[in-house]
Amino acid sequence: MHPFLIAILVLIGLKLVAELVLDWLNRGEVLRHADSIPAAFAGIMDEETYKKSVSYTLTHTNFGMIQTAWDAVVLAVVLASGLLPWLFYGLTGWVGDGLWGQGLVLFVILIALSLPGVPLELYSTFKIEARYGFNKTTLGTWISDKLKGLLLAAILGYPLLCLLLWFFRILPNSWWFWAFVAFFGFQLLLLLLYPRLILPLFNKLSPLPDGELRSRLLKLGERTGFSARTIHVMDGSRRSTHSNAFFTGFGKFRRIVLYDTLVEQLEDIELESVLAHEIGHYKKGHVPKMLIISALASLVGFGVLGLLAGQAWFYEAFGFQLADGMVPALLLFMLLSGLFSFWLSPLLNGLSRKHEYEADAFARKVMGDDPQPLIASLHKLTEKNLGNLTPHPFYSAFHYSHPTLLERETALKGG
Repeated sequence: MHPFLIAILVLIGLKLVAELVLDWLNRGEVLRHADSIPAAFAGIMDEETYKKSVSYTLTHTNFGMIQTAWDAVVLAVVLASGLLPWLFYGLTGWVGDGLWGQGLVLFVILIALSLPGVPLELYSTFKIEARYGFNKTTLGTWISDKLKGLLLAAILGYPLLCLLLWFFRILPNSWWFWAFVAFFGFQLLLLLLYPRLILPLFNKLSPLPDGELRSRLLKLGERTGFSARTIHVMDGSRRSTHSNAFFTGFGKFRRIVLYDTLVEQLEDIELESVLAHEIGHYKKGHVPKMLIISALASLVGFGVLGLLAGQAWFYEAFGFQLADGMVPALLLFMLLSGLFSFWLSPLLNGLSRKHEYEADAFARKVMGDDPQPLIASLHKLTEKNLGNLTPHPFYSAFHYSHPTLLERETALKGG
């Protein structure tokens, strides 16, 4: 076995151990507070709902440990068994080594590698989520969503893969830079297309009806300098009872979307505070800031890929040859990058949490320096979504892009 492959298998094992330890710590923290609701959270939910939230968290944690172990085993088997070169050479012999053929090889292999996770996804959706009253989707809708996603990947992603391979062929020394430019340009294109063309393929978006709530929210937009012709309501209840709100796109393409479940669950003033939080993300420039970070990370990634794609040992470690071209290198990079990015999760989540604090502070100021409307909305969202009130700090650092409820409430009250 090649030394680099051994090193990669060790990294898979280390990541697996780290994730399982984090899950175990989180599970222990939840169990430590399982007998009764902690005093700090009194009034957020009753004892019965708290017990249900504990059960929901433990069920997800236990299932997550199984899923984590399964993913690690699948990755190790895929890398060490010779499956990848077998698929690559077999498909290449079928479609040829032309540009579009090699793009198809990569596209098909990526789809094939996603299949082992399908049974676990089905179980999570139709067993766990259904058990706790969240899942509202049907098998037909689930299949339809997958087919639409596959079609979008074929229309948008497949040409991008072929473009990356074309750069590799015509620009042997600088292909990685132009590949980055194309990839980042594709990300920007998705930001433009998503709210207008992609999101409506999966969910129905309707303008918030005329009335007191619409007037309140549009006035909020006027006094915060956020021009909005309409606020959209999404039929999230078609798939789940989970509730949320989000801001997507930028410039003239930006949209603020409220789940219909959120509109049902919150009072008008609470919805106003949630919208103020989302506007805060826009006013604080969080979208372009995250885009810059994403661009820098992508540039580094393509730079590393550019180095690896010229190394025979990198190919040979997994059963390929340097002459096989870009497809094996790109495929391997996609599979291996998570082994390294996982350890950076606390840094990225820390930045995301900083943005959430800033948006919360903006919302508080806009709401007349009154933190209560947003705090009340956070309480209701936590209760309705059976949120974990007592996550372990280490688990939160690696897995939470938002501060915990207690952290957000403390910051809001502290000004």
